[in-house]
Amino acid sequence: MAGEKGKTKRWGWAVGALIAVFVAVAMTSRTAPKISFFGRSNKPCNCTQETHKYSGIVEDCCCDYETVDHINKEVLHPSLQELVKTPFFRYFKVKLWCDCPFWPDDGMCRLRDCSVCECPDSEFPESFKKPHHGLPLDDLVCQEGKPEAAVDRTLDKKAFRGWTEIDNPWTNDDETDNAEMTYVNLQLNPERYTGYTGPSARRIWDAVYAENCPKYPSEELCAEERILYKLISGLHSSISVHIASDYLLDETTQMWGSNLPLMYDRVLRYPDRVRNLYFTFLFVLRAVTKAADYLEHAEYDTGNLNEDLKTQSLVRQLLYNPNLQAACPVPFDEAKLWKGQRGPELKQKIQNQFRNISALMDCVGCEKCRLWGKLQVLGLGTALKILFSVDGQQNTDQTLHLQRNEVIALMNLLNRLSESLKFVNEMGPSTERLVEGQISPPTAPSCPIQRMWASLKSRYATSC
Repeated sequence: MAGEKGKTKRWGWAVGALIAVFVAVAMTSRTAPKISFFGRSNKPCNCTQETHKYSGIVEDCCCDYETVDHINKEVLHPSLQELVKTPFFRYFKVKLWCDCPFWPDDGMCRLRDCSVCECPDSEFPESFKKPHHGLPLDDLVCQEGKPEAAVDRTLDKKAFRGWTEIDNPWTNDDETDNAEMTYVNLQLNPERYTGYTGPSARRIWDAVYAENCPKYPSEELCAEERILYKLISGLHSSISVHIASDYLLDETTQMWGSNLPLMYDRVLRYPDRVRNLYFTFLFVLRAVTKAADYLEHAEYDTGNLNEDLKTQSLVRQLLYNPNLQAACPVPFDEAKLWKGQRGPELKQKIQNQFRNISALMDCVGCEKCRLWGKLQVLGLGTALKILFSVDGQQNTDQTLHLQRNEVIALMNLLNRLSESLKFVNEMGPSTERLVEGQISPPTAPSCPIQRMWASLKSRYATSC
């Protein structure tokens, strides 16, 4: 009986203390700043529900932010994730060894992940060495070590058939020149943090913005010039998100993970960069949907019949998804551009600017960064080619011709942008609250109410 009375008495004290805490909070909340049990904050807690920070129509586009996030999550992201892993879309032809046309290359890579390794012939299946055979289903692993550093460079161009060799007028590399091209397995070379930092890395983006984008205020830009800037900014945002989402947190233990403060510092704290990411995504999506008929009937032949049929089926599912067509049938309206007497001249000017941006990719000192820079710039150039004609002239009757590498770059770019949007949408709100101090890690009690609460929790724990 005495024990039971003691427990009852302790419970009475616990309940009384709890009531005292709530009364104290109620009495002080009207006159004192908002207080967090997990640290001091002058901001009210907005943790009860997630609200979409961006609303309304994406500027210069035909879809709203909420719709974009919905169709990306439910339709595009799952389809693209599966598509880019197929044999056809995971191999990209690229010129990795090239001289910078603007300055001597002094880039240094601090991490091994910055470079790619050339695997020996003995590592590859015999079918890779025979042009008439297709691509194997299994991923390759570089003998030297980490799969993320491996690159497949031995595939013969004859393994891919049925595509026209046409140079893209929007990009600097001659896509018809196969002499210095090599094939890369994109699945073994993910876009991630590489340690490529310093003046060389900064100079690339400085040159992209300073030398190739207008130097006067954005409100003075015409629509076409504004679009070029937003495309580059959106691509830059996407690359930054991928670096932050797959970051080397501890070089000693080789622990990789998300660097949320970095993502906030480079992207989330600047609303225009997030908006431009959405814009670039819709621009590229419009190019894909506009070229739907061409892409549907293209040959996705790698010699693996089952995989090739699967690839074609995935492409059709992506292009003609009823939910996508209903929610956002025309992501971007390119018909409103290049009007007036300056139209053709302006188009040629912007095409030349984008070619200069493409040429800057040869100046990237990090080999893996150069790979993804070239792929995504080619993908963006392919989108420009689809939407704004092939030769830079106003010719709506011109037949569209795409080469295999352009289609691979286009779809992989759309997947990169899709991944970035998904990560920003899922992690953005909590990252902003974390970095801005609305959520703080647990700390030692620093005010009477917090100390009372801690004491109550301790007493309750020891009495049970």
